[in-house]
Amino acid sequence: MPREFQRGHKARISDLTAGTDLYVGVQITAPGLTFDISCFGLDADERLSDDRYFVFFNQPKSPEESIQLLGAQAGDTESFRVTLDRIPPQIHKLSFTATLDGAGQMSQIGPGYLRIVAGGEEVARYAFNGSEFSSERAVMLGDFYLKDVWRFAAVGQGFDGGLDALLKNFGGEVAEEEAPAAPQQPQTGAGAPGFAPPAFGAPSATAPAPAPAQPQPAAQGFAPPPGATPPPAPPAPAPSVHAAPTIVAPLAPPGGGQVPPPAPAPAPYGQPPQQPYGQGPAPTAPMPPGYGQQPPAPHAPQAPPGYGQSPQPPGFGQQPPFGQVPGQQTYGVPQGAPQGGAGVTAALQQFKETPTGQRWTQQNKKLIRVDLGMGGQPVLARQGSMVLYQGKVDFSYKGAGFAGRIVGNATGQEMQLMRCTGQGQVFLADNSTHLHPVELQGDAICVSAENVLAFDESLQYEVRRIEGHGIPGGALFTMQFQGTGTIVVKTHGTPVVLPVTPTTFADCNAVVAWSAASQVVVSSQVRMRRNAYPGDTGESVNLQFRGAPGNFIVVQPYEV
Repeated sequence: MPREFQRGHKARISDLTAGTDLYVGVQITAPGLTFDISCFGLDADERLSDDRYFVFFNQPKSPEESIQLLGAQAGDTESFRVTLDRIPPQIHKLSFTATLDGAGQMSQIGPGYLRIVAGGEEVARYAFNGSEFSSERAVMLGDFYLKDVWRFAAVGQGFDGGLDALLKNFGGEVAEEEAPAAPQQPQTGAGAPGFAPPAFGAPSATAPAPAPAQPQPAAQGFAPPPGATPPPAPPAPAPSVHAAPTIVAPLAPPGGGQVPPPAPAPAPYGQPPQQPYGQGPAPTAPMPPGYGQQPPAPHAPQAPPGYGQSPQPPGFGQQPPFGQVPGQQTYGVPQGAPQGGAGVTAALQQFKETPTGQRWTQQNKKLIRVDLGMGGQPVLARQGSMVLYQGKVDFSYKGAGFAGRIVGNATGQEMQLMRCTGQGQVFLADNSTHLHPVELQGDAICVSAENVLAFDESLQYEVRRIEGHGIPGGALFTMQFQGTGTIVVKTHGTPVVLPVTPTTFADCNAVVAWSAASQVVVSSQVRMRRNAYPGDTGESVNLQFRGAPGNFIVVQPYEV
C-alpha cells in the first residue's frame, strides 16, 4: 500500500524504496483546460542554471537521460522516468510543476495526484484538488531534493502568473518563437505498456532528434538579393495544443533587438566598399557599426580602440536634463544601480521574497519565513521574534506551567515562547543573528535554549543535564529536541560544524548544538596552585565531547 502524503510532508526516498529507477506519474484534469507538466532540474541555489535540465514537451529528456518525459500512460496525464544515481552532482532538486495552457485557474481542477512507482509497486502518493488553490495558473506539485540523501517533499505551492512567474522564480525567462515548431511525436507507441509504469521498455527508446530549423531570412533585418536564397518552405502545421511553444530565454537574441546584418565583403585595396549587384541600400534596416565610414589611410595604422584617450563616462557629449549639473547622478536612482534599469524596482529586485514552496524558507541569512498552511501544525517561536506576517495568523502566549518555570529558572534553560496558528506566513528574526533551519527526521539534537528561535510544535523537547562537576555560571543543562519537524537555530556569525573525536573540546560559552548521541563531560582546568598566582587564561572550563563516528558539534565565533 502506498504511503499517503499531505502538503508539506517529507520523507527520504530510501525509506520509501531501495531502488533508484523511479516512475513519477501526475494526474491533473479540469473540464475544458489543458495543462503543461514539466520538471525543473535546479542547482544548489534552486536556480535553473542549465536550461538543458528543463524537461518539458519541447525538450523531453536531460543530456544524460537521467530525467525523461514519457507521456500520458497508465491513467496518468503525464509521466517521467527519474534515475537518481545518474543525476549529475550540480543538480540538487527536481521540481515537478503543472501550468495552464490557456485561460483558467487551478481552483477549477478536479481530484488529482502525484505518485511514485518503483519496481512495479506504487510507494508514495500525494493527492490534491482544486479547493487547495484559488486564482493560480501554475503550481509546484512535488520535489525530489538532495539533502545528504535524496528526499521527496509534497509541495502544492501555486503561482498566479503561470509559467512566466514559475520560470522567473527559477531564474529563467519566457520567449515565444516566431514560427511554430513541428509537433512532438509521442514517445509511447504501439509497444508502450498499458499497465502501470514500472516497465520502461518503450519509453527508454530515445526519440529521433528534430531536424535543425531553417534560418529565417526575414529576421536578419535586411532584404536578401533576388535569387540568393530559395523561397522559404511552407510553415509546418501548428500543434493542436501548443500553438506557440515556449523556449528558454538564452535562445532569444541578446538585448532584445534585431540581429545586425552581416558585414559587406571586403573591397579591393584602395577602393570604397561596393554593394552586391542588384541590391540597393535598405534604408529601414539597422546599419552595422562604422558602416558608411571611410577606411583609414594605408600609411596610418589603425590604433586600438580607446588608445591614447581617457575613458569617458556614459552619456559623454550629451546635454544633461534641465536643472541637473553635468556629471551628477539622476535623482532617485540609488548609488550603483544601473542607469538603464527600472529605478526603485530594479534596485530592490535582489531583496524580493523567495517563494520556494517549502514550509520553512530562509529569505536571507538573518530572516526566515514559515508557512503555517503547510503541514497544518502550529509553530512555537521566541516571543517578539515576529517581524512581518501575511494572512490570518493568531499569536498566543505559550506558558511552561508552574513546574516548567521552576525547572527553567533553576537550569537556565527557560524559553519565553509564543504559539503561532492560522493560515498565513510569518517572518521571524532576532537581533540580526544568523538563522539555520535544521530538519529532524526522527533523530535528536541538543541546543541551548539561548540559541533556539522557533520550532514545530510536533517536536518533543526537554531539559537535559550535562555530566560533570559543574561549570561556574550555572550552564549545567541544555535542551534536547527530538521527533519529526524543523527547529531554527540562531548563531552570532557563521558557525562551524566539526566531527566528534576523542580529543574534541569546546568552550561552553561558544558551543551552540551537538548530536544527542554524543557524550558531554565538563573538563575543568582550575587548580588551586595555578589560581594562587595573578592572571587567568579565560579557558578554565571546557566541554569534552565523545561519541561514535557520525556525531558532530556546532560552534559559533562568539562567546555568550
